[in-house]
Amino acid sequence: MNITVKNLQKYYDKTKALDIADLHISEGELVGIVGNNGAGKTTLLRLTLDLLEQTKGEVLIKGENVSQSEDWKSFTGSYLDEGFLIDFMTPEEYFYFSGELYGLSKAEIDERLSSYKSFLSDEILNQKKYIRQLSTGNKQKTGIIAALIVEPNLVLLDEPFNFLDPTSQIRIRNILKEINSTQKTTMVISSHNLNHIASICSRIILLEKGYIIKDITNVDNRVQEIEDYFSVNAQ
Repeated sequence: MNITVKNLQKYYDKTKALDIADLHISEGELVGIVGNNGAGKTTLLRLTLDLLEQTKGEVLIKGENVSQSEDWKSFTGSYLDEGFLIDFMTPEEYFYFSGELYGLSKAEIDERLSSYKSFLSDEILNQKKYIRQLSTGNKQKTGIIAALIVEPNLVLLDEPFNFLDPTSQIRIRNILKEINSTQKTTMVISSHNLNHIASICSRIILLEKGYIIKDITNVDNRVQEIEDYFSVNAQ
C-alpha cells in the first residue's frame, strides 16, 4: 500500500514537531526513518495511524485520507509502544484477539505462530502469563508479532529493535526483510539504530526537528551521507 503525505504539520502549543511538505512511499518499499530524539519520527507514525490530530495537511493511505476513512485499517498492522498491548491478556489471547479483528480463526493464528516460535521463545508462549508479567523485551516481541501475524499489506513499527537482545534484533531484522521480499509488504520502520536500518531498508529518510533533511535510496554506500550528518553534529 502506498502512503502520501501532503503539507503535514503538527504543533504542540507553539512548538512545531513536524513539517513535511511532500512525501510519497510506494507500495512494497521498506523505508527506514532515522533521527535524533525529538526529530519527529514517532509523531509521523502516529499521524499516519490517525492517533494524533494534525495541525495542518493530510496523510493518505491508498489514496484515502486516514482521518476521514477507516478502510486502511483492514490491511494495516502496527506496533509503536506498550500502549498497543492489552496487558490483562496472555500473549496467546492477544494474538487471537488481534487475528479476529482481521477475520482470522484461532487455527489460522496457531498455524502462523508456528513460524515465529524461535523469535517468541519459550518465555512467551505456553507460560500462562499475562502480558503485564512479561519483561519489556518480551512485551516488545509480542507487540511486533501481533502486528505481523495478520499478514497486513502495510506495517508501521516504531523502534522495533529496542529492548531486544542481540540475537532477537538479528532475528526480527531478518523476519522483516523476508516479509517485505516475499509478500511485497510496504513497511515503515523508525529507529535510532542506523546500522539495523541500513541493513534492511531500501530507502532511508533522515528527520531533524520535524523536517526531512535527507531522503536517500540505500545503494552505493549512500548511507554514509547520513552517518556523516550525525558525525558532524556530534562534534
